[in-house]
Amino acid sequence: MEATYGDRLHAAENPDYVKELAKILKETFDKGGNVVIPSFAVGRTQEILYFIRKIKEEKLVKGHEGFPVYVDSPLAVEATGIFHKNEMSCFDEEALKHVRAGINPISFPGLTLSITSNESKEINFNNTPKVIISASGMCEAGRIRHHLKHNLWRPECTILFVGYQAVGTLGRILIEGIQEVRLFGETIDVRASIRTLAGLSGHADKDGLLEWVEGFEEKPRRVFVVHGEDSVCKAFTECLRMEHGINAYAPYSGTEFNLLTNKLEYEAEPIPIKKKAKTVSDVFVRLMAAGQRLLAVIRKNEGGANKDLAKFADQINSLCDKWDA
Repeated sequence: MEATYGDRLHAAENPDYVKELAKILKETFDKGGNVVIPSFAVGRTQEILYFIRKIKEEKLVKGHEGFPVYVDSPLAVEATGIFHKNEMSCFDEEALKHVRAGINPISFPGLTLSITSNESKEINFNNTPKVIISASGMCEAGRIRHHLKHNLWRPECTILFVGYQAVGTLGRILIEGIQEVRLFGETIDVRASIRTLAGLSGHADKDGLLEWVEGFEEKPRRVFVVHGEDSVCKAFTECLRMEHGINAYAPYSGTEFNLLTNKLEYEAEPIPIKKKAKTVSDVFVRLMAAGQRLLAVIRKNEGGANKDLAKFADQINSLCDKWDA
């Protein structure tokens, strides 16, 4: 079983996410900035869209009622389409009330679904204060990294995290207060406001996990505790053993346990994984820029004479052969 929040409890009362999000939007828009939301493409993005629809419907962002919202993730766009086509199985009862009333619970005026790379790039050329929802949720890959590059250095902008950020990820170090990051070979100062919607997670807290494992009519013979930080997995494992009499074990990655023989066949050792800092020299940045320029020149020559294009290709291949030895 997972132990992401195995050492903590969520707030006793459910937070008013709509009210909190509306407050963040207004504060940011009043400064002329964007709200960039790194979000998991499936489930979390649609949940945020649901909140924003309510915000727009109730006009909670005074002075910015028509603010634009961009979903910039091909997977999130596809997942949103699946939600639309499978309303009865994808929406909860609250959302289904809107569906039965003829209201799409995750769509509203001002929503743009960005698919192509050109559409994605155009978002940051628009100076209108906006919401940008993009993946990946922990900022390790995807288009969100481009949006961070364009907005992290702007003090009027807000980066709003709406999900768990694992240790070592870009999202985690931003939440922890890092002052600068490297994106696409550039050092970016972190001047934007870094915020979180606390408690907005699909992971149960300690009480929820214990309630689940205690819900079996017959106590599990063994519980493997995974999907959590090392210290959390250890603490939750001890809790299961000492306080609930459950045979629990927190294996390290690579451990092998034979369920048929009920024997531990190989116990992996803990190996700290440190993310290496990527240092890029100024000269290498120039080289990358030259490569981008070369691509632009190639595109510019599309439709040229075959003889000229062949000569151009030979010259490029000759250069590659020289440096790829």
